[in-house]
Amino acid sequence: MAASLSTPLTTTCCIVGGGPAGIMLGFLLARSGVDVTVLEKHKDFFRDFRGDTIHPSTLQLLYELGLLDEFLALPYQQLTELAIAIGGRTLPISDFTHLPTHAKFIALMPQWDFLNFLSAQASKLPNFHLLMEHEATSLIEAKDRVTGVRANTPSGPVEIRSSLVVGCDGRHAITRASGHLPLHDTGAPIDILWFRLSRREGEPENALGNINFGSFLILINRGDYYQCGFIIAKDTFATHIQPTGLDAFRESLVRLVPFLADRVHEITEWDQLKLLSIQVNRLTRWHRPGLLCIGDAAHAMSPVGGIGINLAIQDAVAAARILAPALKASIVTELTLAHVQSRRELPTRITQVFQVTIHRFLIRTLGHPEAIKPPLLLRLLSGRRFFRRSMARFIGMGVRPEHIQPH
Repeated sequence: MAASLSTPLTTTCCIVGGGPAGIMLGFLLARSGVDVTVLEKHKDFFRDFRGDTIHPSTLQLLYELGLLDEFLALPYQQLTELAIAIGGRTLPISDFTHLPTHAKFIALMPQWDFLNFLSAQASKLPNFHLLMEHEATSLIEAKDRVTGVRANTPSGPVEIRSSLVVGCDGRHAITRASGHLPLHDTGAPIDILWFRLSRREGEPENALGNINFGSFLILINRGDYYQCGFIIAKDTFATHIQPTGLDAFRESLVRLVPFLADRVHEITEWDQLKLLSIQVNRLTRWHRPGLLCIGDAAHAMSPVGGIGINLAIQDAVAAARILAPALKASIVTELTLAHVQSRRELPTRITQVFQVTIHRFLIRTLGHPEAIKPPLLLRLLSGRRFFRRSMARFIGMGVRPEHIQPH
């Protein structure tokens, strides 16, 4: 599907961004008979330290699509419960084994495997087109309506004309910036450093983290290594963490999680750490004529709970259900686009309130080097089955889970 600027491509729906929301939306729209073109700026999906948790809500969608068994044939790790260690005491937080879903666990899998799998399924449909190395640069407008996208490619600039543009291009979305959509920034007082450390067979899994001595370390079991997330106060990496040196950083990891002492030497340079500047924000208006934003383009989420990827996928499922009939009838009104926002805005708001509440707890903990005790309320609640099941439902399924319509 190569084209020059003088011969634009045409499609019914142009999706900007080949992440989880973009690929899922493209797949479902194409499955409904809509001609779809997805633009992905990279040449492949391989990016480390992305959202790698596939929650029960997403696994349920794959089951409803008849793809779950094939998907779970890929390598993954399984989490049936989550716990958090505070002050050296481990507290159970959620138990997924009682969820009303087919797969009652979180699957830990590199996001590129998930995207490769889903795009391969979508590519079996003749009206699904995935264009790699197509980086959207601006929107095309006519008479106050978005009518397409301009993109740069290795062969030069192209135009893609469409009845609807859907922005799925993440927290730095060109679609929402070029579309001048209003943004409410909640703010986040923390950042996170991602890195890897080797893992030994039989060692603990503790995906929600370890908190003590003013530090917070997430350890996610990835088979033979841990994907580690070290929480720091906002904008302190260059001003406080790096100046103290790698030895001090390694010592802080060992003090917090002593069994890591035999492998922190694997961190030999700062370049092994990837800094993620955490954002929590949302568009107050997700759409304008000819344009809709969903997923991180509509609401940037914190990594807390690993919920963001699954919230984006739920957006895509709702959007596909609402948009498909309108796109097939060539009547996509602002009322249709507003329907998508009204369906998904409440789950977004509730999830962000939860994340901001956790942020406030974390920022009170960071920078206080003394040992801490778990809050009394959390100690009491973690022993309650109702609490663990409720948290599992919130983390594993989210607010207002969506479902696949029969084909």
